[in-house]
Amino acid sequence: MNRARRVFGAVSAFTAVAGALVLLSACGGKPSAPSAPTPAAKAAVKKWQCPMHPEIVKDGPGDCPICGMKLVPIEETAPANAATGTEGSGPGGLAPVTLDARKQSLLGLKTVAVARAPFETSIRTVGRVAADERRVHHVHTRYEGFVEHVTADFTGKFVNKGDVLALIYSPELYATQQEYLLALRASRSLGDSAVPSVAQGGRDLLDAARQRLLLWEITPADIAQIEKRGEPVRAMPVYAPISGYVTGRTAYHGMKVMPADTLFDILDLSAVWVLADVYEYELPRLSLGEKATVTLAYWPDRSWSGTVSYVYPAVDEKTRTVKVRIELENPKGELKPEMFADVTIHGRTHEILQVPDDAILESGTRNVVFVSEGEGKLVPREIAVGDHGSGVVEVRSGLKEGDVVVRGANFLVDSESRLKAAISGLTSAPAAKAGAPAPPPDVGHKH
Repeated sequence: MNRARRVFGAVSAFTAVAGALVLLSACGGKPSAPSAPTPAAKAAVKKWQCPMHPEIVKDGPGDCPICGMKLVPIEETAPANAATGTEGSGPGGLAPVTLDARKQSLLGLKTVAVARAPFETSIRTVGRVAADERRVHHVHTRYEGFVEHVTADFTGKFVNKGDVLALIYSPELYATQQEYLLALRASRSLGDSAVPSVAQGGRDLLDAARQRLLLWEITPADIAQIEKRGEPVRAMPVYAPISGYVTGRTAYHGMKVMPADTLFDILDLSAVWVLADVYEYELPRLSLGEKATVTLAYWPDRSWSGTVSYVYPAVDEKTRTVKVRIELENPKGELKPEMFADVTIHGRTHEILQVPDDAILESGTRNVVFVSEGEGKLVPREIAVGDHGSGVVEVRSGLKEGDVVVRGANFLVDSESRLKAAISGLTSAPAAKAGAPAPPPDVGHKH
């Protein structure tokens, strides 16, 4: 029985082989070549790439021969541009990127529409409080003398206009007072003279003596006191010309003073300057008369308003800044010289086409934004920018009102765009080589 089965199997195998030979002979005696894959089959074929070395591209999964990382499939992208060999259109070195809503959410990307809106060219900077140089008074005498008493006896003392600062004894001034008293008596005695020239002479002599005292800055009140007493004042008082603080003092008891000596320096702080530092590139935004707001870091709930009154004519060679003077009222004396301050200079307001500054990628030579064209497609576009401030940038060309740009993690989108552009360049090079005509045969070669 087993022998019969073995015989039957051998016969069946022989029959199958013979049938195959007959079929091959009917088809020409040779097996047919496999048919070429259809375009749809080619589109279905994926490439695999190393995430760390984009130049490593293979037809199937595996490991990177350089770093050993697992190859990842390359996502399908838009068809290559026949003219440039890159995907879509965009600035050099960048390619469009397609990110679905989930990836955009993970990256923290947001979109914003380009719009026209009011723009204020404000300048934010720092400065320091300084004394108004026009409100500093130096106290002198116009005669020689000796200090007999000092009332403004310490630096920093506040004095009111008309307060006595010191008492000065001057022999020359004392003699002039005596002359004035003699002229006063002569004028009174000659005033009743029947001869008009004599009476007028007495009056002229009195006026000359009085004028000499006035030129030495003896006040009319002190002259009246001399007339009332009928005798000279030994130590003549020196008065404060303004209200303010004594910031300098050289007058001490017993010292001799000359007209050239500064006895006291008095500073009026009812109005002060703030000297702000403005960078030279911001000067086109600046003009005289603009409003400014001054705040102190340690006093955040207070602010002072002033105006830009002067722009200094020189640029600091180290900081590349220009000093700008802002005048402030300071009736309570809260602002003191050498305080540091935060300054905002409010420029003119005008309407411009603008985008947020975090939507722009600046390379130093160009400015690029990614425009959303819907369905997750982000297209890079180079733009020209103008002024900037308050978190927005003026767009001069490259965008129009209503365009939607992305903001947020733009550097990640930029990296992805550059990577796709690099991959496109690498994959297009082998294709160009494959489509090149074969070199002509070497006809001069002899076998």
